[in-house]
Amino acid sequence: MTPAFGGAMAAGRAAAAKWEDMADSPHDRSDQDLAETLAAALPQRGFWEWPAVVGVSGGADSVALLVALVTLARRGGVSGRILVAHAHHGLRPEADDDLRFVAALAAELGVALVTERLGIGGAMGNGGEGLEARARRLRYGWLGRLAHERGARHLLVAHTADDQAETILHRALRGTGVAGLAGMKSARRLVDGVALLRPLLGVRRARLRRFLVEQRLAWREDAMNADPRFARAFLRHQVLPRLEAGAWPAATTALVRLGHQAGLVSRALDSAAGYLLDRHARRLADGAVSLDAAGLAGLDPHLLAAVFVALWRQEGWPERDMTAAHYARLVALLAAAERREEATLCLPGGVRGSVTRSGRIELRPGISPGKNDR
Repeated sequence: MTPAFGGAMAAGRAAAAKWEDMADSPHDRSDQDLAETLAAALPQRGFWEWPAVVGVSGGADSVALLVALVTLARRGGVSGRILVAHAHHGLRPEADDDLRFVAALAAELGVALVTERLGIGGAMGNGGEGLEARARRLRYGWLGRLAHERGARHLLVAHTADDQAETILHRALRGTGVAGLAGMKSARRLVDGVALLRPLLGVRRARLRRFLVEQRLAWREDAMNADPRFARAFLRHQVLPRLEAGAWPAATTALVRLGHQAGLVSRALDSAAGYLLDRHARRLADGAVSLDAAGLAGLDPHLLAAVFVALWRQEGWPERDMTAAHYARLVALLAAAERREEATLCLPGGVRGSVTRSGRIELRPGISPGKNDR
């Protein structure tokens, strides 16, 4: 065991014991081979044909992911295709120690390492972006560029079932729709040609710590993850443990199940919206999109809003500042078109909607937003 490993071993054992006491989920049956669980969650064809980038902070979850992945790669003789990526944000005095730990771990496992210093540059970013959100945006931006430059098709990160439950609860408390309640996707596009994979999304955090203790492997603890001033840490250490220690011992499992069900509903809604968009929309010569109000008449407003969400994504129009209120105004514009009433609407990103004499609405990008765009 290297000195870097030994320095964190005691803290790792204590953390593992804590999480073992909270492991009530069926996910947590003590499988000795985490690698088999990981293998079942990875793409079954072609995964090892390309380099794979693994985001490793030095925390228990990412260390467990890396160790299990290296175990799989060694079985196939392809461990040289693993690239460890570590982002150094410099937010904590211990950040340099985290970097040294990850470097020692990569060397111990015989895999390549790339690190990058990503300064946050202040507590608030664009549009009041918080510290955590800014760090995450910078980190994933760098990871996407790195994967693309190295010819990797996949970036793996170590989010767990507990992270999923925290995400769903956090979004519900902030206010979200069905898509938000679905939580994190197990796979999504990161950048062109690169998919972000979360292969441990069905695994409880306690199981990963038990795995590391059984393997006599250390990890780093991030004090910020226990700081209740941060929303996720508050939910992780103050809210969910109290729920599970009280009347809701299966709170984490129930939240994950809710996310799965919400995801099914969200995908069904997206499918219906895509069908309606294909059937009732057409592109005009000037690049505008025209929608047939009569063909969409009488449909549920939530489904109609989903049609506009699908349209925005299809066209690549700016979505960041589009709110539920904006989509509701678009639904109202459809109703005005059905009644053949004149109406216009200016939206964030310079998209302008108008009613035509034929009872359609036309949406054009590139128009400067007006006073009713908020």
